[in-house]
Amino acid sequence: MSSFMKVFLLLAVMVCMSEAQLGHQSDQCLCQRVRDRIASKTDIKDIQIYPATTYCNKVEIVVTNNSGLRYCLNPKLKAVQKIMASIMKPKTSTTARPTETTSTPGSTNTARI
Repeated sequence: MSSFMKVFLLLAVMVCMSEAQLGHQSDQCLCQRVRDRIASKTDIKDIQIYPATTYCNKVEIVVTNNSGLRYCLNPKLKAVQKIMASIMKPKTSTTARPTETTSTPGSTNTARI
C-alpha cells in the first residue's frame, strides 16, 4: 500500500471519529425539550441548575414539582430569570443587630450592642 493511501485512510478515519463525537455531544444534554412557562411557583419542590459543559453546551434548569414530576425550563425566559435571581439573592438576617466597637487608650476593644 502506498504512503498516499495510508495518509488518506488515516484522514478518513479521523474525520469519521470527529463527526461521531460531534453528533454524540448533543445527546448528552438532560433537556431535549424545554417548557416556555412556569406552571405554578408554589408547586416547585426543587430546582437544579446544570452549567454548560463539554458534553452539553447549554445551561439546563431542571424543576421538580411537589408531585415528583421533573421538567426543564427555558433559561432565557424573563420569568425563569426572575425566579433564579430571587433564589440566588443572599438572605439577610433580621435578628442580628449591628455592633459598635469602641476603645480607649490602654484598654481592650469593647463591642457595644
